[in-house]
Amino acid sequence: MIPTLFSVSYAGLWGQHFLDLPAFIRKAARLGYQAVELMGKRPHLSILDADEKRLAEIRRVASESGVEIATIAAYTNFTMGSGTEIPAVEIQVAYVRSLAEIAAKLGARIVRVFTGYTTEPEGYIRDWDLCVRGVRECAEAAAHYGVILGVQNHHDVGVGVESYEEFLDEVGHPNCRAMFDPWSPALHGTDLRSAARRLAPRMVQTTLADYVRLPRYAYLPGLVNYKRLDDMTRAVPLGEGFLDLEGFMAGLHEGGFNGYVAYEMCSPLRGGGSEENLDRAARLSFEKIKAWAAQSSSNGGR
Repeated sequence: MIPTLFSVSYAGLWGQHFLDLPAFIRKAARLGYQAVELMGKRPHLSILDADEKRLAEIRRVASESGVEIATIAAYTNFTMGSGTEIPAVEIQVAYVRSLAEIAAKLGARIVRVFTGYTTEPEGYIRDWDLCVRGVRECAEAAAHYGVILGVQNHHDVGVGVESYEEFLDEVGHPNCRAMFDPWSPALHGTDLRSAARRLAPRMVQTTLADYVRLPRYAYLPGLVNYKRLDDMTRAVPLGEGFLDLEGFMAGLHEGGFNGYVAYEMCSPLRGGGSEENLDRAARLSFEKIKAWAAQSSSNGGR
């Protein structure tokens, strides 16, 4: 398994420290990561800014740093603008096609996409069909450039394990692969080890993050009591949260997965967004990925 760092972690979002892509790639190398995933939008790798000069610089820095560019992450929502006036799916397919061309020029193997957010219950079948058609067209577009299309189980359509498998089956394109990660299934109460074992043969990458649950309550003055609300989650380094990542990694090994294992800091991180705190979390998480991969290999995943 190949430890991979996702550039969204240093994109300056959620109050976090910002690094441009050359600085990020050098940072990933210093932290020990063998590969990187690059965010396919501003402020990192936008299709509007990725001219030949910029791509040449990224290739040079990655080569000098000894870091593989594994994945370009597209940000898609195929249910966006689900009316008939705006060709939202076509626009996003063109965006993914441009990222696939960029990926090929950078030597990246994968372009990541999402499905779509739910609009309303009555429209779920329409939402599903929009996402299936959009992802299938993206898979075809990526194949033209020799790049794999990976679907991450992030957005609402197909987010549950069973519906995710159903979704991939319905897309039914040989260039469409799974990028199954444990965050959403853990929140659903899914057994991560068995889910990982099921999805592993279809996968090219997983993306890991870990969280602690912070209970929330709302005061009810008339009852002089509190009402329980949905928990808040806060990101922490891998292994410090409630996700059974050790079991997840063991399930991946049992299912035969040996691809990219990316770490991301894509929400507010315990300890704040300083460069020092981000580096600490990335370093600790790198060590966890290595340890879990070695443990799974040494004991056969049992």
